[in-house]
Amino acid sequence: MSRSHKQAPAFESDALPDPAAAAPLLEVRDLCVTFPSEDGQVHAVRGVNLDLARGEVLALVGESGSGKSVTSTAVMGLLDESAAVSGSVKLHGTELLGRSDAYMSKLRGTQIAMVFQDPLSALTPVYTVGQQIVEALKIHNRGMSDKDAKRRAIELLDLVGIPNPTVRVNAYPHEFSGGMRQRAVIAIAIANDPDLIIADEPTTALDVTIQAQILDVLRTAKQETGAGVIMITHDLGVVAGMADRVSVMYAGRIVETGDVDDVFYRPRMPYTIGLLGALPRLDAKKDSALATLEGNPPSLLAEPTGCPFAPRCPMVQDACLDGEPALAPVRPDGSLDAVDDAPARPQLSACRRFPEIEKNNLNYRDIYPVPKLKTPEALDLPHEQREEVLRVTELVKDFPLMKGAVFKRRVGTVHAVADVSFDVRKGETLALVGESGCGKSTTLLEVMDLKSPQHGTIVVLGKQTDKLSRGERRRMRQDVQIVFQDPMASLDPRLPVFDLIAEPLRAFKRPKQEIADRVAELMQLVGLEPSHANRYPRNFSGGQRQRIGIARALALEPSLLVLDEPVSALDVSIQAGVINLLDELRATLGLSYLFVAHDLSVVRHIADRVAVMYLGRIVEIGDVDAVFSAPAHPYTQALLSAIPIPDPVKERTRSRIILQGDLPSPANPPSGCPFRTRCPKFANELDDEQREACLTRLPDFFTMGEDHRVSCHYSEHASVF
Repeated sequence: MSRSHKQAPAFESDALPDPAAAAPLLEVRDLCVTFPSEDGQVHAVRGVNLDLARGEVLALVGESGSGKSVTSTAVMGLLDESAAVSGSVKLHGTELLGRSDAYMSKLRGTQIAMVFQDPLSALTPVYTVGQQIVEALKIHNRGMSDKDAKRRAIELLDLVGIPNPTVRVNAYPHEFSGGMRQRAVIAIAIANDPDLIIADEPTTALDVTIQAQILDVLRTAKQETGAGVIMITHDLGVVAGMADRVSVMYAGRIVETGDVDDVFYRPRMPYTIGLLGALPRLDAKKDSALATLEGNPPSLLAEPTGCPFAPRCPMVQDACLDGEPALAPVRPDGSLDAVDDAPARPQLSACRRFPEIEKNNLNYRDIYPVPKLKTPEALDLPHEQREEVLRVTELVKDFPLMKGAVFKRRVGTVHAVADVSFDVRKGETLALVGESGCGKSTTLLEVMDLKSPQHGTIVVLGKQTDKLSRGERRRMRQDVQIVFQDPMASLDPRLPVFDLIAEPLRAFKRPKQEIADRVAELMQLVGLEPSHANRYPRNFSGGQRQRIGIARALALEPSLLVLDEPVSALDVSIQAGVINLLDELRATLGLSYLFVAHDLSVVRHIADRVAVMYLGRIVEIGDVDAVFSAPAHPYTQALLSAIPIPDPVKERTRSRIILQGDLPSPANPPSGCPFRTRCPKFANELDDEQREACLTRLPDFFTMGEDHRVSCHYSEHASVF
């Protein structure tokens, strides 16, 4: 029977669900959600079925727009009134769909809790963090005193790892870092020991070290409350380490579901196989290109008449277009072990060709056309023998720290970049990695400025930037181009694609006919249809917009391309296509890349050399395989151990290095080694005499191999896989 928010049915009782009931924690049956739009009804969720047992973690994965967040919002009863919802959602056997907002408000925070993606939006800026936790406690515990609520708030902040909770309980959200704000949101979510926790992309916008801390906090929260968890994420590495079961969504439906080991090691739906093949892996050397899922998910204005994945599926047959395939058991013996009191459930796949995939055990290389990996000829030579494109020596960049609204005065100095040196050779990709605030982007901007640095030297194609005339600097801008992180923000929405790509050509007075031919050539080069040149950026997907940005950067045939987080905002399937494109362009055009990223899995795949930055300084630099296989600096070891690997067995057996605390302020860096305040070795392994060196002296660089140097007093190789 169909139900919507507008017409709530009569219920026999308004009693809240009974946690002691014998029914499963959560049962979702035939859930459908439709939204009105100017173009018609959008069928956002179409017949979703879910089961969740107590203490179980279910991961919902899929591309943007697949229906993951809408499904979770429907369970919470937080959809807009215009949404039409049908089906059944039962918590402890009690129906929730159609209930009043007053009834759901009693459930939210006590039996169901949600951790949102953006903690700054989830927290009220005018109240302290402690007041918001106290509110969550007292609104559901009317008899609780202010004193008891405050004490419980401090306990919760301590539980989720907020340092000095008795002081921090009185701080406002803006006084917390991003990771601490997410911890505070988790503290609010678990304040009343909920039975169900829904975590919607809880680590997406965080640094890898902070992500590891948050995942550790979520595990603690699950253990403390005994709750079932629905984890919504696009990061399959996180899924491998957190989930018991996985449901893969596409076009508003679940297209594969099963035990995490089955889905990762024996996927039987081409879409799932493609997602896993599109992932760059931290634990593997780059030996082939990534799988790419061509095309985009379908519009949900009309329900598909065949398999919704058919237009993108390399295995499509005529039979695939005749009605949507139902979820069916993959194998008779494919059930998983019971979790607590949950019955064993088989792996299911919505694909007519899964028997063939099962019989032949096909992987992504068998199904998807994986491009042949091309490498520049220059990489055949040792690093020191390659032609130098960029050299940065002892670069320093400080910013004044000002105070006052009208009469400003300088009260300090932010040391953004401190004594940074590196070089980039022809055909090479050098990646700068590290946490937010470590100086990566400032270093890029100093290179792009092509002017005299505050201290040190920058040499581009043999020319020192502080000695360039105005005309020489303008001509050199053709040789150094940049691709930004957010393609939509970097492209003028008022201009068609032709004008966006042609703009740098016009700025350098290229002939009109040459411009038209070059734009068409560039669009074809980056995999765009030249006939779409009259369209606007809003008419393209995120991956296509990033390709437009790359085409624009290549217009003047540069030698060095600066890439600032070029794939971090993209779905994994779109990301793979852009990474493959960058690999191909580098080999075809002989480009060099200066690449900034926080995802070290992407760095392992695309980079030849890597420089690890911490608090404005490079702490380790060298060949990417040497650094990743045997990191020598404790910070590099922590960064690598924090990156999830899409392998459930490896994730369950890996040991994590969880860094304590946040990055120190660059306005007041520690004395001696800048990493000592968070260094596990300094805290746990060194004696007082050894610590003296870390406290008083900045470490020099030591050679660990042919192309591997580290700045640490007590460096040693380690394995993190």
